[in-house]
Amino acid sequence: MIRRYSSRIKRLDESFLNKKLKEARHYDRIAGYFSSSILEVAGEAIDEMQGNIRIICNSDLNVEDVRTANAAVNAIRKEWCSNHPEERYTNMPKRLRKLYDLLKTEKLQVRVLPNSVFGLIHGKAGVITLANGAKTSFMGSVNETYSAWKLNYELLWEDNSEEAVQWVQEEFDYFWNSPHAVPLSEFVVEDIKRISERSVIHSVEEWKETADPASTIVEAPVYRQEYGLWEHQKYFVDRAFNDHKKKLFGARYILADMVGLGKTVQLALSGQLMALYGEKPVLVIVPKTLLWQWQEEINQLLDMPSAVWNGKEWIDENGIRYPSKGDISIKDCPRRVGIISQGLITANSSTVQHLLNMEYECVIVDEAHRARRKNLSPEKADEKPNPNNLMKFLLDISRKTKSMLLATATPVQLYPVEAWDLLYILSQSNDAVLGSRFSMWRTHASKGLDYVMQKDELSRLDRDVVDWIRNPFPPADEDETTFGRLRRRFDMTEHDFVVPYEKIEGIKGTPDERRYGRIIDSGFMINHNPYIRKIVRRTRDFLENTVNPETGEPFLKEVKVKLLGETDVDAIILPPYLQEAYQQAEKFSELLQKRVKGGGFLKTLLLRRVGSTMVAGKNTAEKMLANWGASTEEADYENEEFDDVDTNSEIKNITEEERQCLFRFVSTLEANKDKDPKYQLVMDLLLTKGWLERGCIIFSQYFDSAYWIAESLSNEINGEKIGIYAGGEKSGLLINGIFERKPKEEIKAMVKRRELRILVGTDAASEGLNLQALGSLINLDLPWNPTRLEQRKGRIQRIGQVFDEVWIYNMRYKGSVEDRVHSILSVRLESIHGLFGQIPDVLQDVWVDVALNDIYEAQKKIDAVPTRHPFELRYHVDVGRVNWENCVKVLDTLEKRKHLMTGWK
Repeated sequence: MIRRYSSRIKRLDESFLNKKLKEARHYDRIAGYFSSSILEVAGEAIDEMQGNIRIICNSDLNVEDVRTANAAVNAIRKEWCSNHPEERYTNMPKRLRKLYDLLKTEKLQVRVLPNSVFGLIHGKAGVITLANGAKTSFMGSVNETYSAWKLNYELLWEDNSEEAVQWVQEEFDYFWNSPHAVPLSEFVVEDIKRISERSVIHSVEEWKETADPASTIVEAPVYRQEYGLWEHQKYFVDRAFNDHKKKLFGARYILADMVGLGKTVQLALSGQLMALYGEKPVLVIVPKTLLWQWQEEINQLLDMPSAVWNGKEWIDENGIRYPSKGDISIKDCPRRVGIISQGLITANSSTVQHLLNMEYECVIVDEAHRARRKNLSPEKADEKPNPNNLMKFLLDISRKTKSMLLATATPVQLYPVEAWDLLYILSQSNDAVLGSRFSMWRTHASKGLDYVMQKDELSRLDRDVVDWIRNPFPPADEDETTFGRLRRRFDMTEHDFVVPYEKIEGIKGTPDERRYGRIIDSGFMINHNPYIRKIVRRTRDFLENTVNPETGEPFLKEVKVKLLGETDVDAIILPPYLQEAYQQAEKFSELLQKRVKGGGFLKTLLLRRVGSTMVAGKNTAEKMLANWGASTEEADYENEEFDDVDTNSEIKNITEEERQCLFRFVSTLEANKDKDPKYQLVMDLLLTKGWLERGCIIFSQYFDSAYWIAESLSNEINGEKIGIYAGGEKSGLLINGIFERKPKEEIKAMVKRRELRILVGTDAASEGLNLQALGSLINLDLPWNPTRLEQRKGRIQRIGQVFDEVWIYNMRYKGSVEDRVHSILSVRLESIHGLFGQIPDVLQDVWVDVALNDIYEAQKKIDAVPTRHPFELRYHVDVGRVNWENCVKVLDTLEKRKHLMTGWK
């Protein structure tokens, strides 16, 4: 029988829904958008049902979002949070709690279907199995919301015929069983409960009483607009902040996670919590290429204001500049968090001394491996470090701060003593790191490293065994049974890390003496040494092989890499004209090498540039002929290779013989300027080998190479948008050879929306940029700092990558400098990568040696790299769940931001 209902005549919940659902056995429903539908389905009628209810809803998800369980969970989470349920539904706690109970008991089951599969599901229908077992179906304009059933004008058509019921059921089953239909994630279910119990902390002072990290983080944009935090990220933030709250020693850690595992967020969150908890400044020191990226990311992801010192003045997150009175103005940061460049320190700026006259809540250093000793060799491990400018500054400022966090993916790059140097920085005025200044860990660095690396073994019979254990003595939380008990026996507080000799004597003849003796036998040197305690390191492998219980899949999807260009066959053969030009460039470098003793990379500048593109090589040679100084100060370098190099003091007054080499070099390239072999290979990969369909980023170290490639592609691939991503204001869009300047944010958004299939970038795009919408990468040239290759690869080999395998092509000319470097390093790259997590930055020195044909020196440095990991780190093991998602007391957002916007005092 067919029945027709109109809300104009009578409310539909009274005339239809409540009556039909009373003691009903089952209810299948095709509804509207999940974010509004499910919130209001928990009405009185549902309570009176005997059975369960299933709802299929619409969503703004893309099909790509639901290809894997992990991607689906993240996409559902993001869409749910984008509606700001913590604000919209905070006044309906009872309804939310009822909804949570229904979802948790699975009396209510919800699946979400992307709009892009079938378009909007305008057909609203349902099948109800009544208490007596009979079935009825209905359809109409009614959505599954409070407004639809009780307030709106709606029409509804009921038909209990077998034919109609079967028809609606088939429609429901089709959608419900679609491979694209995604169940609500556990996060959404638990967030409904959290919001139902949510309350607001209205002042920072009130928050300090409990100082719960989750209260400030759980509703930050990184949680509500992005994908939340991985367990390893929460673990570090929680650990660092808990240490900071201790009165005396604070947090002292080296965060050594691999590239792409979110170190910036961990550091910034830790710094934010410390800035809220204390009253002193937080200072962030980063490479100059990351200054603005840091400010942008922490503002967008963490709602965390900050100011950047640009060398002359402070600039806040809104771009407002603050008048400067000279160097001393660096002490007047207008925000609680100030960000400065490492270049300020390496250049030994007079501004630096003002920073050392202040005290800090926390000092954070990104890419901390740049702080190193000059006397770097295994033989000099026990010598007092001869620090470079950055290391010297960090040693000094370490005494001025309560907490200090150093971040680097390569705590050991060439020699294990580099890890000791970073710990030594942390240990200033802090016995918790390496013990007191008389500890064995400080005075016998190489011996301690041998123990940690298991090159030597410490026996309980050794004369100095007591000294290795007692100073520093491990905290109780490392082993309550052993260290906790002994700490109580020694009357040690949580701030004590050195056991006096007399207290060791005091346990002789007691059971605790045997307990102390067993420490060595139970693996103290492997499991409880200072390196393990203070270096926190997690790898991609860990996340790729650790199963997320919510999805049954690894936390991080494995994205394999198909690497091309690695064999001798793949190396590009130099055509005669380019071979002639390259020989002139090498001859020029040899002449320069005879005349100039120092200079490193500058001596081989021409070789590097012509190895990128013919255009770049020609540009550099012409500048050298016109003005040598200009060639060494090119803005194309978007890294800090030259921070410690005086680029003009040694290399000037070019000789006539050198000039003739450059003339011949330029003439050869000019005559063949339209025959660049690398460009021809790029075109073949894009158009013939299918790289364009995947989407591709093309990297070069140099802006002129990047722009020339982009412009040439734009002229040849008619109508294709070519993006350029570079430092400063150089980013933009090329269409049919016409360039239009665009902000970096717009370029990134176009890639994310898959509107841009080709992006050409300098190394400004190699750090912190998410390009997982692209499935291939071309390295037009090989960086002399091999770490850059890992950073570039990390742009597409990351969470959210659509393809299971990304394609990467490393271009190099056979017989070139890059080819010789590649030949020597390729034998050891795999072991180096496994040892450090990425290729050591210091190996750039090897590239210089090879470029100067000093193969012996290069091979000697490579052979110095240990063949095994220097220490087994504990953090590959499951660190346990840090449950912030259920936090119901949250710090008021405006109050938090107001506090962080106060300046340095």
